[in-house]
Amino acid sequence: MAIPAHKRPKKKTRLFSVGGTAVLGAFALSCVLPATAHAATAPAVKAASGTASQTAAATTYTVKSGDTLVGIARTHKVPGGWQAIASANKIVSPYIIHPGQVLTLPAAVPTASATTVSKTTAVAASDTQPYADNLDGWIKHSLAVMAEHNIPGSYDGIYRNVMRESSGNPQAINLWDSNAVAGTPSKGLLQVIQPTFDAYHVPGTSLDIYDPVANITAACNYAYHVYGSIDNVNGPY
Repeated sequence: MAIPAHKRPKKKTRLFSVGGTAVLGAFALSCVLPATAHAATAPAVKAASGTASQTAAATTYTVKSGDTLVGIARTHKVPGGWQAIASANKIVSPYIIHPGQVLTLPAAVPTASATTVSKTTAVAASDTQPYADNLDGWIKHSLAVMAEHNIPGSYDGIYRNVMRESSGNPQAINLWDSNAVAGTPSKGLLQVIQPTFDAYHVPGTSLDIYDPVANITAACNYAYHVYGSIDNVNGPY
């Protein structure tokens, strides 16, 4: 016998337990899932499209006399600095480049990740920072290179020793002391002899002993290995 509609028992939504958690029954799930799936899918699609990288076209640069990898990276704001240029062109230690050589300069690869962008910016900061072509700029540039190679030293420590050794003249040369008599005169801002410069030359800087940044950085590298830091040098060394 048919039961009148108003006397029929109301259909109850079933609950069942999954790992101790109450979950809606099959009918309820069929109503809830579409909205839930949409909410879960939307961010994933957005993230996928946001992290898709577009590789910008790399540029080339023809090396001129006096160029260094560090200087090129700084001038052209190469992401990753001189190391990125060396890697892209398969240049290895002692990182020598020659006039007329054509280098590939890696270009930035934009992504939607703020974290990635900030890290790239941090890595490249020391190489893209403009430095004045004077003693202040040379010291600051050298300190940036030193930081990349974990060479200790401070601005004051470098400045104090430069003023004692050369009075800030990058072309200074000592032609009278025992080193000069032995055929290896002290040269440059921190009065380094050629054998010491060659032994403690820091990759990415010029191979010219008179180059201010190369001279300071090599001398600080030497002081680091012998005295612990250029800051510990307060006289002839």
